[in-house]
Amino acid sequence: MDTSRQLRLSVVFGTISALGLALGLAACGGNNSVATTTPTYGTVTTSMSDPAPCATATNGPFSAVYVTVTDVQASTSATAQAGGSGWEDLTPNLKNAPQQINLLGAASQSCMLAQLGANQELAPGTYQQIRLYLAPSATSSITPSNACSTVSTANGQTSANCVVLAGGSTVNLDLSSEAQTGLKIPSGQIAGGQFVVAAGKTSDLDINFNSCASIVAEGTGAYRLKPVLTAGEVTATSDSITGTLTNLPTGGKALVALETTDGNGVDHVVMETTPDSSGNFVFCPVGPGTYDVVADAIGSNNVADAATVVTGVTAGETVGQMPLVAVASPGTPATIAGQVSTAPVVTAGEDVSVGALQPITEMVNGQSATVQITVPLLGATSPLASITTGATPTSGAACATGTDCQSYSLPVPAANANVGAYSSGTVSYQQSTTTPVPYGVDALAPNCTASGATTTAEQTTTNNSAKTPLTVTAGTTSNAEELSFTGCS
Repeated sequence: MDTSRQLRLSVVFGTISALGLALGLAACGGNNSVATTTPTYGTVTTSMSDPAPCATATNGPFSAVYVTVTDVQASTSATAQAGGSGWEDLTPNLKNAPQQINLLGAASQSCMLAQLGANQELAPGTYQQIRLYLAPSATSSITPSNACSTVSTANGQTSANCVVLAGGSTVNLDLSSEAQTGLKIPSGQIAGGQFVVAAGKTSDLDINFNSCASIVAEGTGAYRLKPVLTAGEVTATSDSITGTLTNLPTGGKALVALETTDGNGVDHVVMETTPDSSGNFVFCPVGPGTYDVVADAIGSNNVADAATVVTGVTAGETVGQMPLVAVASPGTPATIAGQVSTAPVVTAGEDVSVGALQPITEMVNGQSATVQITVPLLGATSPLASITTGATPTSGAACATGTDCQSYSLPVPAANANVGAYSSGTVSYQQSTTTPVPYGVDALAPNCTASGATTTAEQTTTNNSAKTPLTVTAGTTSNAEELSFTGCS
């Protein structure tokens, strides 16, 4: 069974409360009195859960992906810089004993791969940023042992992070430049924009390390880790969401995404998986909240299936059968093309995740609302495209003065989504006949959050390059409005 696997920070904020018992005689009557203290901290248990399978990737497939974790930190400030004040260390034990984990390994129990730390005190607060630190090279203290010891980094040191190709060869996994200051998960990639720790309360924080979208082949046999990370709260008793895709196309590739809606009406992918040969899929662990399940596929004949969506799903539920619907003739994918720019210019550019959006109507907080779902990219290993800005784009216009830029290309179904609302275990689907088919684009640049930035780390548009509504047609390319970021570092 395929399991949606992700990096999980199981942050269990246990009650640390002291009950002080003071016995004394009162001046009148000698009554006993009891004094209590208010809980001021929680405890943190940090774990890694089963990540999503990478069946194929550029120059893949991979049989293993090893990363060595040295620390995990959290901050209540969305703009806190690495090394500044106010960071809470969730795993101080890893600094002297980094732990290496196979992101494609088998879970030992439930959805868990390994425990990274336990019983660490954490101050209460509203946390809006997380940083995950990886070892740039190997040390003698890696536990349980260094699976990358046979390969070297670019500067000749023993590697601490590597991929094992299907043929059995091991290759160093280069880290992106931002790894030096921690792999950042900003508030835009945390479900609800934040997670709240209350004194004396318990809560779990789950981080999705999207290994399928995070490995880039750079040519000449080199691979680089360009991390795509999201986070969201779960509970110690988190459950799963399951279902079955029907009408799978012959020889096709299907993707299923678990998504949540932010405060701006945009669905963000929190987990992803591929179905088995019978169409079955499972997401685990799934925490509190309401989710949308979104799936599409493309057949070997290059005919796409429209996105099928089930809205209003919670943990422990099954969506049952999700029927895929082929796009009407000619059925070939449409393409959304565009460009992202980042400023100021930096040596290594900026890593940006780009997704295709499509509007649907669903119930949000008890009211009907328009939500932009993220439509999984056809034939890809991840619902999102990962790009890196630089001095010269792959295609499209040259970068504006003082910016890095990069172009992208998103293959999507040229059809409206087939949408059903989950209700007491039943789903009734309806597909809009709106023409032309509307779309949008969402881009996230996690490192574009410096103080004084004129943009946020997430930019969204529903316009084309002429600043009119973006729509698509089968077999053709539609150009989206450029998305620009400032305050990048």
